[in-house]
Amino acid sequence: MDLSIVISLLNEEESLKELIPWIDRSVRDHGFEYEVILVDDGSTDSSWEVIEHLAADYPLKGISFRRNYGKSAALYCGFEAAQGDIVITMDADLQDSPEEIPHLVKMIKEQDYDLVSGWKKKRHDSFFGKNLPSKIYNATARKVTGIKLHDMNCGLKAYRKEVVKNIEVYGEMHRYIPYLCKNAGFTKIGEKAVKHQPRKFGKSKFGMNRFVNGFLDLLSLWFLSRFGKKPMHFFGLIGSMTFIIGAIISVYLIVQKITTQAKGLPFRQVTDQPLFYISLVALIIGMQLFLSGFLAELVSRNSSERNIYKIKKKF
Repeated sequence: MDLSIVISLLNEEESLKELIPWIDRSVRDHGFEYEVILVDDGSTDSSWEVIEHLAADYPLKGISFRRNYGKSAALYCGFEAAQGDIVITMDADLQDSPEEIPHLVKMIKEQDYDLVSGWKKKRHDSFFGKNLPSKIYNATARKVTGIKLHDMNCGLKAYRKEVVKNIEVYGEMHRYIPYLCKNAGFTKIGEKAVKHQPRKFGKSKFGMNRFVNGFLDLLSLWFLSRFGKKPMHFFGLIGSMTFIIGAIISVYLIVQKITTQAKGLPFRQVTDQPLFYISLVALIIGMQLFLSGFLAELVSRNSSERNIYKIKKKF
């Protein structure tokens, strides 16, 4: 099979009736054998009934969640079910144009990309409601991940099959799939400017809470990729430095008191000085951070997954 098109949806009964025929026209015109995997992420409208109806006329697979688990869970299940040589992801709200699919497939095949991400260069969203937060988010993501994509969270993407079978999309990490791919060893990542359609039905599910959560997820992913297998390198380093600073201050106060007392000059008790309490706090925090790193290292070294490596080739 040439293509698997994975679509996560939530309450998109109206959009699906237009989207699936549109996909069929766009894909069949180029002679691709394809399947569409629709993952209903706990819809409360009649989306599932629409999927069942469309399955009679189109090559569809349907997955229905009992409740809303989020887009990452939907993509994870869709990737597991995908059988095509190239996997396409897109949103169900008609803002991603299926006419872009053949161009994405061409880039994967001819330019040997592992992943091609769409770039909504001209967006049909409000500037302050979505455009500005998106620009800030993408600028931060580029800086942290080192991946030069203009629109990392664009739903329209194309992957080689082996890519989606070797990454684990969990939590809210669907926003950072290119970074997950890079960490898994799939480093040839491209980008293509794609059409962004105005929303035709329903309302956007984007909110400021997603913007804030996305930033926190980015920090989590960066930390795990850098220190997930070597937590002592982070906690141990900071803990040791904090402990040493506290120790130096303590020694300085003690030496200062002894020297002043030996000269017969008036002196303050060490415990009467604010620096003493700062040094005490630094010693305690430093020790706690070091022990946290040590315990995390023990957990990491005894993890059942710590020796699972992705093999590219063997004979």
